[in-house]
Amino acid sequence: MGNSISSFSFNSGFQRRNYFLLQLAVYSVMLLFFLGCMNMSLAQKAPKVPVLFQNDDVIDFQLSYSFKEVKSRKSDEEGKPGFLKYNVDGQNWDSVSVVIRGRGNFRRDRCFFTPLKVKMKKKEVKGTLLAGNKTLKVVLPCQNAKDADDFLIKEYICYKIYEPISPYHFNTRLVNLNLTDDGSKQQKGYEVKAILIEDDKLVANRFGAKLAKGREINPMRIQDTALVVQDFFQYFIGNTDWSSVAQHNVSLMQLPNTTYIPLCYDFDMAGMVNARYATVSEMLSINAVTERLYRGFCRDEGLFQYVRAYYLEKEALIWKAFDDASIHLNPKTVTGIKGYMVEFFDILKDERKFNNEILSRCRSLQASNN
Repeated sequence: MGNSISSFSFNSGFQRRNYFLLQLAVYSVMLLFFLGCMNMSLAQKAPKVPVLFQNDDVIDFQLSYSFKEVKSRKSDEEGKPGFLKYNVDGQNWDSVSVVIRGRGNFRRDRCFFTPLKVKMKKKEVKGTLLAGNKTLKVVLPCQNAKDADDFLIKEYICYKIYEPISPYHFNTRLVNLNLTDDGSKQQKGYEVKAILIEDDKLVANRFGAKLAKGREINPMRIQDTALVVQDFFQYFIGNTDWSSVAQHNVSLMQLPNTTYIPLCYDFDMAGMVNARYATVSEMLSINAVTERLYRGFCRDEGLFQYVRAYYLEKEALIWKAFDDASIHLNPKTVTGIKGYMVEFFDILKDERKFNNEILSRCRSLQASNN
């Protein structure tokens, strides 16, 4: 959504009744106006993306802490002090003092490695690779297993392919992380891949927005195009573990014009990741995370048709983002994910499949509390 869409190419399967074509034209004009205003605002107000996220090169980090203490809920009260070290140029290391907390629920309770949040002082990171960040989320593999990094990398890919789809995304960086459990007698070390994710306050600042945490928001108050674009994405990656209304794995930010915008994260339960521990709710009509189920709310069909065309217009950029991020996976795994992605685009390109799998599956507003 960061680039304006100047035209659309529809094959015979996209021919709609005049009413819906008129709706599509109206939504196109509205969205182009919205994006134009947004881009002007960003050019004038938005701070630069922190230097940490201006490069996708995988660099080395080190972090030492007591696994047991950080996993404890009590650690959230004040955190645990430590040092985050990173390789500057392949030989030299730099470090900053941080406060480490555990985060999350499912992974925190069931995984060997606890997802982390590290907090740092502005003066400590000034002039360093971490400048511009006050907090960072650190996503770790769930288990200490040979294939654990693969699941984490697939989650990283989800973040990266969302970047060309929506400007409302988290910046991320994949790193090599040496973890040392200094709470154990032998101070055992682990070499893992990790995802560094910027704080949601930084994302909100880019848009001059404020976070609306701790509140349930009526879906009709959320900007409709941004919401449907996100809902399509959740369907794309096969994710059902989210709720924009309840802000479960979705943060909402409020723009200066009072519009709410969704920011999605935590994709480990998605079918595209297909983690060993991933499950689906018994309340849903699917049996496995790899089964797609559209969970977005119903809107005008003209908007759905617009977003459908928008994704197809973005397909090449999405594949480019996938190719760039998937170099960290083995070829067999890449082939499997490609097939899963192709299924999504096949649904968008087929009138019958699109009607059956997305249009007819949208949820009524009466389901907004689920």
